[in-house]
Amino acid sequence: MCIFCDIVEGKIPSTKVYEDEYVIAIRDLNPQAPVHDLVIPKKHFDNIVDLAAADDGTYSAAVIDAIAEVAKAEGIDEGFRVINNCGADAGQSVMHVHFHVIGGRKFEEKII
Repeated sequence: MCIFCDIVEGKIPSTKVYEDEYVIAIRDLNPQAPVHDLVIPKKHFDNIVDLAAADDGTYSAAVIDAIAEVAKAEGIDEGFRVINNCGADAGQSVMHVHFHVIGGRKFEEKII
């Protein structure tokens, strides 16, 4: 099992900010902005490539809906970033697809 699967199953505590049948959103333990949440599909996919290949659209749509709900709930829906690191070379440290929803401050145009 991976750490995110354990969080989804309730084996590891987390601070939930959103949950539905397909997705959980939790606060990031190492926030990079005033708001930094992780949107995680409840079903394990290693990365976004695997999600796209194996999903019939259910989980992909649920992730997009959850991102919007999290942004609204956190009061950042007027401006936020969504980041997905795909693979170790891109900085993905947990091999369970997840999306960082980051906001609460003004960002520069330059991403990296």
